[in-house]
Amino acid sequence: MERLAFGTDGWRALIGDGFTHRDLGRAAQAYAEHLLDRGGGRVLVAHDTRFAGARFARVAAEVLHANGLEVALHDGPLPTPVLSFAVRHLGAAGGVMLTASHNPSEWQGFKLKGAHGGTALDAVYRDVERRTGFIGADAVRRRRRAPELPAFDVREAYYAQLATLLDLDALRQATGVVVHDAMGGAAGGWISGFARWAGIGTEVAELRARPDPTFDGVHPEPLPRHLARTRAYLADHPGTRFAIVTDGDGDRVAAVLLDGRFFDPHQVFAVLLDLLDRRGAPGSVVKTFTVSRVVERLAASRGRAVLETPVGFKHLVEPLRRGEAMLAGEESGGFGVAGHVPERDGILNGLLLLEAEVRAGEPLAARFAALEREAGWRHAYDRLDLRLRDEGLARRVAEALEHAPNAFGGARVIDVERLDGVKLDLEGDRWILFRASGTEPQLRVYAEGPDDAAVASLLGAARGFVDALAGQSST
Repeated sequence: MERLAFGTDGWRALIGDGFTHRDLGRAAQAYAEHLLDRGGGRVLVAHDTRFAGARFARVAAEVLHANGLEVALHDGPLPTPVLSFAVRHLGAAGGVMLTASHNPSEWQGFKLKGAHGGTALDAVYRDVERRTGFIGADAVRRRRRAPELPAFDVREAYYAQLATLLDLDALRQATGVVVHDAMGGAAGGWISGFARWAGIGTEVAELRARPDPTFDGVHPEPLPRHLARTRAYLADHPGTRFAIVTDGDGDRVAAVLLDGRFFDPHQVFAVLLDLLDRRGAPGSVVKTFTVSRVVERLAASRGRAVLETPVGFKHLVEPLRRGEAMLAGEESGGFGVAGHVPERDGILNGLLLLEAEVRAGEPLAARFAALEREAGWRHAYDRLDLRLRDEGLARRVAEALEHAPNAFGGARVIDVERLDGVKLDLEGDRWILFRASGTEPQLRVYAEGPDDAAVASLLGAARGFVDALAGQSST
């Protein structure tokens, strides 16, 4: 029996192709056996707004229940960070989240949560993946006529948790309007709901807040090419502060400024670092390999130790769990904050971004410009996602870079880093990184430089390099 392939955060596949009731049952059976070998316990199951999410969640819950586990199933879409909080708050042994996060709407995924209230550790995923190799469809226990499974609801408790992590006095004195664009995902209504619950002064206007399995026809990932609706809304509402944008399952965040400029996750990371540091929060800064150097430079200027990890939030969980990290984040917009569950939380981080602007007394763009000056690093950044029609292309790219070139894109190579993929550090405060995606059949290419033209030039050179190895266009 072929194993299901688990990537950087769970198993993902195309709905109706790789992601079927049959293989979902195998994954749930493997997880049930994993938990039973460790004493069993209660499991919480939830889903985001994707097609047939409720049905897939029900299938997973029925398999877990048939194996003798106590199961609670959320009624309706739920953001991933709220499920993670619920697992810890309710003392569950684990959780299952049916979501493919930022992937296109045709994808579905199976994510696991640990009792600590965050992404399951790598050892858990490896064990569950291994077990799927021994489980055929006939070995899956499923009680299709199981008694009605109990529901769970932690909204009030979750809001109370957020209140301990935010400066409510500052937020209650704030004025104006902030937009929350949920992109049709599971976080719709959660930021405005907290604002009403906490009585904050800023009005939260909602955009794409209703659950939408198509995510308004775009990928539910807060990137500029998916945010035309956000920019148009801001152009029509000139009194707005900015727009908070969360992804399909609500664990990632970015922002769009009133003038339509994208405030990317690296800029968000720097502003959150500044906010928490000024509060006097203890701990180090943890960043994945793809994050802008402005973060490590800023952390160093504040005397904060910096730990760099491979891509994947699972690598950030342990420093958060141990209380060593003040802030941990990744290039894709997922940030974990000390004192919260060790999990990405786009809802909390969007509210922290609003608090940062309120407390600074200046717009986000001005605050970030000051942080750039402090760090001594000009931030311009972009990424290419090259679809792999040839399964061997990523391997050929890695082989071609095994002996790094002396120069790339017209700049001299001064160092090579191989923590996750191959990063070429170049003269003139620029770098480029090649790495295979852990969640999709794509080669990702990341670049940073002193201005947009330098970044575009690097990515153009990278595209030519990959096309030459592919022998055809990689677009």
